[in-house]
Amino acid sequence: MQRSPVLCLKSVVFSVFLTVAGMLHEARAESVPADTAAVEASEQKRNIIQKLVAYFSDANKVHEPKKLDFSIIGGPYYASDTKLGIGIVAAGIYRRNLADTINPAGQFNIYGDVSVNGYFKVGIRGNQMIRSGRDELTYDASFESRPDQFWGIGYDMARCDSNRTDFKRWRANVDMAYLFQIAPDFYLGPRLLVDYLIAKKVSRPELWQGQSLRTFTGGIGFAVMYDSRDNVFNAYSGFYARLDQTFAPGFIGNRYAFSATEITLSHYQPLWKGCVMASRLHSRFTYGDTPWGLMSKFGGSYNMRGYYDGRYNDKCEADLTVEFRQHIWRRNGAVVWAGIGEVFPKLNRIGRGPLLWNWGVGYRWEFKKRVNVRIDYGFGRGQHGLIFSINEAF
Repeated sequence: MQRSPVLCLKSVVFSVFLTVAGMLHEARAESVPADTAAVEASEQKRNIIQKLVAYFSDANKVHEPKKLDFSIIGGPYYASDTKLGIGIVAAGIYRRNLADTINPAGQFNIYGDVSVNGYFKVGIRGNQMIRSGRDELTYDASFESRPDQFWGIGYDMARCDSNRTDFKRWRANVDMAYLFQIAPDFYLGPRLLVDYLIAKKVSRPELWQGQSLRTFTGGIGFAVMYDSRDNVFNAYSGFYARLDQTFAPGFIGNRYAFSATEITLSHYQPLWKGCVMASRLHSRFTYGDTPWGLMSKFGGSYNMRGYYDGRYNDKCEADLTVEFRQHIWRRNGAVVWAGIGEVFPKLNRIGRGPLLWNWGVGYRWEFKKRVNVRIDYGFGRGQHGLIFSINEAF
């Protein structure tokens, strides 16, 4: 079974080690009386491993407010397609005004992967509340070069294993929006998309159905958002709704002129002590001459986890996921989820094609306060895979 680079076991041993070591560190800290001089002397004698354990053990504790709280986690991983590699994720939480403890802090994640077979990816994603929470800037920028797989466009092509072909993907992508608050919890603003994609070392170009293997897309549009979540990164309650409309017309240099409408609806409901039910309905519809690299798809680290990222793709896509998140003990938690999804060529074909199922289980470790490291194992129809990431899938 082939797996995507994101569907791999990144830093599992490393994360488990940190979790166990953190538990021991916390238990020891509770049992030893505080003595400032003794603690300072002990810290001077600690070796690098002890300092690392202390660093991760204290990462989620409430400290004195500071403008930037920055932490790093990472380690080795292995996957059948990317081979041996190293993955690193850095999380930053920051505030411009330390006296403002009401509005959410800004957050960014810097991520990077590199492996022995030539795969590498670097990127940054995050959001920032501006003007005392009245505006919000969201962004995601990345660059990657990786061995990839392609089955063609549409469900009928993707379900046929014999269509699978290997190629090398080279991609640069920037996706950002600036949202103005126009009412409580309600935002509206412009959106920008820039995407440059190249398929190299292609042996079966017929699977691309005549499209160019090199595409550039510049898109503009708008986003509308309603957000009543109690926390942007790890919600326990609230509702989130967002509409993204993107236009990529030919007169601004797009060879493939198209439009895309993306809708996301998420709800978070506490059920019992330590348990949250999170549900998300997501859909993306494109119209016009959609380039192959920007077809609607699922799989990977965020929706319909367990499927190869992009194997199932078409002009339109819809998926529904329900997840139960249970805190277990100290910084440890677990999740279980189930979902369904489909890809289809036109909006009026929604609900008429074959449905693909998805379910999985996961482990959560609180890296920072309300910021989780997650390890998920997802199952789909004929596919499965492991995911290591930071923050919840939605």
